Amino acid sequence: MKQQINTLLQETLDRLAHLEDEQELERLRIEVLGRKGEIARLFKQLGGSSAEERPALGKLLNEARSRLENAFQEAKSQTTEAAPRASRLDITLPGRLPHLGHLHPITKVGMEITEIFQRLGFEVVEGPDVELDYYNFEALNIPKDHPARDMQDTFYVTDNIVLRTHTSPIQVRVMEKQPPPVRIIAPGKAYRCDSDMTHTPMFHQVEGLMVDRKVSFGDLKGVLTIFVHQMFGPDVDLRFRPSFFPFTEPSAEVDIQCVMCRGAGCRVCSETGWLEILGSGMVDPEVFKMVGYDPEEVTGYAFGMGIERIAMLKYGINDLRLFFDNDLRFLEQF
Repeated sequence: MKQQINTLLQETLDRLAHLEDEQELERLRIEVLGRKGEIARLFKQLGGSSAEERPALGKLLNEARSRLENAFQEAKSQTTEAAPRASRLDITLPGRLPHLGHLHPITKVGMEITEIFQRLGFEVVEGPDVELDYYNFEALNIPKDHPARDMQDTFYVTDNIVLRTHTSPIQVRVMEKQPPPVRIIAPGKAYRCDSDMTHTPMFHQVEGLMVDRKVSFGDLKGVLTIFVHQMFGPDVDLRFRPSFFPFTEPSAEVDIQCVMCRGAGCRVCSETGWLEILGSGMVDPEVFKMVGYDPEEVTGYAFGMGIERIAMLKYGINDLRLFFDNDLRFLEQF
């Protein structure tokens, strides 16, 4: 029996030296030290030994068991330290909630603008960012030699291909394919060679178009008044100020009561009490002729606004570049 004890001890220690898997280690522990393991079997055989041999054999067996227990404990510690972190995770612990992100303020304001006009019956359409000169300028009554091109600060890819300077080309593309009535908004990115506190080379616009029989400037005023009151609140005043755009006639810019000083006059509104938010007007008959509409049969209005501009006024932000700096201290406020 003494030989059996020594053999079991040595063989088990040898096997332990080559085990790296925690599950295999546990199976070997149960096989040797479990209630029905080899050590337990040898203790049962101890009763068949002679009275003279039994004390020495018992002592030897206890020492072997103690040595094996320590060896298993040490092997388990080494195996746990060497195991990948994922295998040491306790899956019974309560889970950790992931950090939730949120929408960028430009995205939030863009979605809000879109939802307001959708409730008013406008359909959302999209178009290419890289645009033909024809759609970006000529079809909008801005021919090659028109001075209004100087207002756009255009990125030219080739002589006839540009990065769109506004989303108005989408309106032309829709009118080419769809007969009146047309009621659309065109949200998207636009590009101009300009960069300062109130301009960026890439910015976001929403432009709208309504074409049908007997559409009037009064309809335009009504729609934009609803928009302003839903975006900034029913107590915000607005006004229509005469302006010029090549593709609308008559044209008007829309100002709202300064959201900072409520019309009293401050540095933000240059002491006027008013802030410009968008441009608008009745579609020029020349634009209708370019898309095959009869200007004697239909009329329409168009408007356009910068989403960054609306967001700055809505949230009281004085530097457009903050939207693009990706500073979490700024973005997490929204």
